[in-house]
Amino acid sequence: AERKLLPALYHRQMEGQFSEPTRIIGASRASLSHEEYRNFAADALKEHLKSGEFNEAEVEKFAARLFYVSVDAKSEQGWDDLKKLLDEGKERTRAFYLAVGPAIFGDISEKIRDHKLITRNTRIVVEKPIGRDLASATELNDTIGKVFREE
Repeated sequence: AERKLLPALYHRQMEGQFSEPTRIIGASRASLSHEEYRNFAADALKEHLKSGEFNEAEVEKFAARLFYVSVDAKSEQGWDDLKKLLDEGKERTRAFYLAVGPAIFGDISEKIRDHKLITRNTRIVVEKPIGRDLASATELNDTIGKVFREE
């Protein structure tokens, strides 16, 4: 997130590719407030953007889009908090970007389903690699496919 994802999202904003209101919700096991996450993101942008890309006003605008929730992929911790945060925009497109190890793609997919976070506008994006070999990739694809239809 720090080196690649947050700068990439910042660039999307700079290109005018976010419709309003767009929120970006960071989630991990770490316990952070929204403000602490915004500060983390601003620091990451200062460190990882190329020279001349950091614009204080745009970073403030970008940071205002950021929210954070502490969630554990393998337990019930934090999922209700995430649901409350997402319920504020039920009609919006939801893209769950899983920047985690492939071993927990299935767990997270099932938690998203079990906590009723899937709407008709929900998407899931998983980072590569997907599995260690063809058999494990097929298993992961099938696990995610039980929750999210491919189309």
